[in-house]
Amino acid sequence: MNATRHLRVRLFLSYLLVIAVGALASLVVTSLLAPSFFQDHLQRMGRGPSGLGAMMATEIDDAFASSVQTALLVGVGLSVLGGGLMAVFAGRRVLRPLDDVREATRRLAAGDYEHRVPVPSEVELAALATDVNTLGETLARTEHRRVELIGEVAHELRTPLTTIEGYMEGLIDGMLPATEETFYAVADEASRLKRLADDLSLLSRTEEQALALELHNTYLAAVITRAVERLRPQFESRGVRLEPAADSPLVVHVDPDRIGQVLTNLLGNALTHTPSGGTVTVTARAGDHTTWVDITDTGRGIHADELERIFERFSRGADNQGSAGRGLGLTIARGIARAHAGDVVASSPGPGQGATFRVTLPSAPGS
Repeated sequence: MNATRHLRVRLFLSYLLVIAVGALASLVVTSLLAPSFFQDHLQRMGRGPSGLGAMMATEIDDAFASSVQTALLVGVGLSVLGGGLMAVFAGRRVLRPLDDVREATRRLAAGDYEHRVPVPSEVELAALATDVNTLGETLARTEHRRVELIGEVAHELRTPLTTIEGYMEGLIDGMLPATEETFYAVADEASRLKRLADDLSLLSRTEEQALALELHNTYLAAVITRAVERLRPQFESRGVRLEPAADSPLVVHVDPDRIGQVLTNLLGNALTHTPSGGTVTVTARAGDHTTWVDITDTGRGIHADELERIFERFSRGADNQGSAGRGLGLTIARGIARAHAGDVVASSPGPGQGATFRVTLPSAPGS
């Protein structure tokens, strides 16, 4: 408040200074020039000093000068008074929105992300208020996502931890035999926890743009082949046909291991949502400066309003709440692609009509 009061005083004094300088200049200029203008006017009327008595001419000059000075003093006083009132009014109009902005920033700093600044009529101040409101909305969304993430991570951790706890209590109480199968089940749940921790760590690095990349000019067909062969046994066991196809040679400037992980995640996602007897096709094409890979499945498809939501953390889609996985694969795939200055986007004709995930990658220079 002290800073605002000082600013209000400075604005008021600056207005008064401008008015005082203008009034003083008017007073000086009028005092110096008005008598000579008046004498010239009398000369043109034929009533100069030669046509009037010297005493009368002097009295007329004095009366004119006195009247002009009195009128100027009254005018200056009224100008200062009016200017002071206008300075107070203008200062309030300027500083009230600034006070609102300062109050909003204090509330934002205290964690009140729902507070909004009233938008004033002045264009510049309105832009400032709008920016602060946009900041508040962004922070509110970020905080909401942070709280959701904590709850989602806790939920994902709870299941394997509960399973491990149950096995251990059974072993301690003698309710479960200390067999290889029991220990294997506990180890499997521990591995699940480790995979979740690794995924969260990778997700954090991609979102913080701290992912270490080893970029090389790489044949895309080789990366696709490795990803396809890694998952082919799973496709065969599920009865889903996998058809890779790529124009050769296509050279991209990427980290082959990371892009291999992107393709593996997308292929795994396609397998999860494609029923037995379906098909997953991998195609690659080159553009002017980019190369893209399309992974198309004949699975359950995606609702139009979920094409972006499926890339959110722990999202499985409205129709896929019971599907396997932790809901991080697509988020990680997009994060890695964007770290390469590329992207991953989804498209689908609709539910039951399959989906296509396109990975966009930078082509190698000169390719």
